[in-house]
Amino acid sequence: MKTLLISDPVRYPRMTTQELRDSFLVDGISRPGEIHLTYVDLDRAVVGIASPTDRAIALTSSPELRAAFFTERRELGALNVGGEALVHVGNSTYPLANLDLIYIGRDNPEIRFESKSKETPAVFYLLSYPAHTAYPVAVVKKECAQPTELGSAAQSNHRTIYKYIHAGGVKSCQLVMGVTHLHEGSTWNTMPAHTHMRRSEVYFYFDVAESARVFHLMGPPEETRHIVMADREIVISPGWSIHAGVGTQAYKFCWGMGGENQDYADMDPVRIEDMR
Repeated sequence: MKTLLISDPVRYPRMTTQELRDSFLVDGISRPGEIHLTYVDLDRAVVGIASPTDRAIALTSSPELRAAFFTERRELGALNVGGEALVHVGNSTYPLANLDLIYIGRDNPEIRFESKSKETPAVFYLLSYPAHTAYPVAVVKKECAQPTELGSAAQSNHRTIYKYIHAGGVKSCQLVMGVTHLHEGSTWNTMPAHTHMRRSEVYFYFDVAESARVFHLMGPPEETRHIVMADREIVISPGWSIHAGVGTQAYKFCWGMGGENQDYADMDPVRIEDMR
């Protein structure tokens, strides 16, 4: 497990492009047949990708966690962005289609990810935060996620936000997760932008065409920077940073949060004319 140390807002303005990428970006971890995790010092999040092919992949603990098993003191959300899948939690098995999500609470020692077919393998995006109590395993099918329409074609940000793990849905300790779909012809996400010091946020961009890129905006509203992102890459957003972006064509991203509360509407909005 790699460890990612997030920069503070004092050092941030002086960072080079590569230093920004090294501090906030998690890339190169989507590898067939493997699972790769990154421990983030911000809110003690763990992010990763599991890509089973011809065999199941077990989610195990790492020395960084000082735990007997991964969910000994953690909860986990796993979003399938690939083909048909099976998730084994203890003696129970849960089938997941594309864009289905499974929540796994603490105290589940055995977790395995499996593809139904190695020709169309599953790919799981993993997001985990510490948990103070145990909530039951729950599967959220794509068609059961709560949808919200935002933006417009005229503003190039017509999008549908699907909430999977949230205060009015699947119960969790602090984990909140959902997926945003950009409609054809729209490219901007989370604009107008916002911050929320009560929670850090993690974006996982996916279904980005091979020749396309997303320019992810970050930093304080008065001093923004960007990170150019490709398919299946992850970016960390501390509470002091906006998190928005524009792509060279439509794409999807999974957003996830952990921190003080689970109130989706707890945001400090930023006017577009105030951004620099």
